[in-house]
Amino acid sequence: MSVNEQVLNYPIAGDAALDPPAEWAELRGRCPVAHVKLPSGDQATLLTRYEDVRKVLADPRFTRQLTAPDAARLSAEGGGVFSSEFAQIIPDGGEEHQHWRRLVGKWFTAKRMAALRPRMTRIAEDLIDDMVERGAPGDLKASLGFPLPVYVICDMLGVPAADRDRFSYWSDTLLNLTRYSQAEIEAAQGEFFTYMSDHLTAKRQQPGEDLLSELIAIGGPEDGGLSDIQILVTGMGLLVAGHETTANMIGKMVAMLLADRCRWESLLADPALIRTAVEETLRLDSNAGFGLPRYLREEIEVSGTVLPRGTTVVCSMAAANRDESAFDAAAEMDLRRSPNPHLAFGAGAHSCLGQALARTELQVVLEVLLRKLPSLELAVPVEELERVEGLAVGGLRTVPVRW
Repeated sequence: MSVNEQVLNYPIAGDAALDPPAEWAELRGRCPVAHVKLPSGDQATLLTRYEDVRKVLADPRFTRQLTAPDAARLSAEGGGVFSSEFAQIIPDGGEEHQHWRRLVGKWFTAKRMAALRPRMTRIAEDLIDDMVERGAPGDLKASLGFPLPVYVICDMLGVPAADRDRFSYWSDTLLNLTRYSQAEIEAAQGEFFTYMSDHLTAKRQQPGEDLLSELIAIGGPEDGGLSDIQILVTGMGLLVAGHETTANMIGKMVAMLLADRCRWESLLADPALIRTAVEETLRLDSNAGFGLPRYLREEIEVSGTVLPRGTTVVCSMAAANRDESAFDAAAEMDLRRSPNPHLAFGAGAHSCLGQALARTELQVVLEVLLRKLPSLELAVPVEELERVEGLAVGGLRTVPVRW
């Protein structure tokens, strides 16, 4: 049966942790608007071509909110980062959404990131020193990939990094596809909500030099600021987004660059390639996770297929990033590729708010690793790397390295 006629289970599993599923190329070529079955059992429409994904992500008629009665549920348990009641609190479109982005986005400008860079570099150096002290082999994800973004986002939000294991668990439950039960998810979201509530109460009494203190200081909606519940959900959202995806990407980036030793050698010979190498690993990441779901409020045509109102569309940015019509030699890793208009951070009004932060963290990690551990290599064959399962974000369970 061809991909046109079958309903594929989604997410589509790849054979190896760093390789794309073979179905992506087939879907892009012959069935760019495909029917898929989600972990919940509900059906959705999957887009895999670059132009289609970019168009849908930038189109305001496709909404982020999956709480409509006829929207597909991603997981059987419902809830989660895309469809819980929390997801409805941040405005989804129009002037309100732009206003929210302007208030929060001030903390994620390239200028702010440049100012944060020396601190990020020191954190990365300390974490690598600790890993080296413990001796090889080490797990690069646990030693560096996970703690670095957590320290940075905790700093920006003024929350104690000592609570990072709890944040990690709460994040995982919000990103659940098949790993946690309904009871576990509800309990974790309740704990997370209470924690952030208490944190904001403390901030009101003792403000600091952080994003949440500044949002509180602006005042409520009548003063041009956000409501209390919006500030709370913004804090939760940034904590989840600010560490989970980047922690996973650090591990995947290093694994991709070490999978073929020539790539690592190229960077050692010319560290000026770090910036374009980071962009290329973001583009070639075949294990990016679920993609971005969108709900259609009115009928629309995509690649010659009419999608009725009420359709849930899943945009696979990872599949789109390997589209030969958008990138020359799309399956090849070219560390010098420029320009590189990949869709790893989405597109349009909802493109990732923290992309300057993620890029800076990835560049710093690579800079420091190349400088401090030039002999770094994977401690297991690439085929033995294992994917994170059951969550909406993709990652490697561990990244065993030696030096």
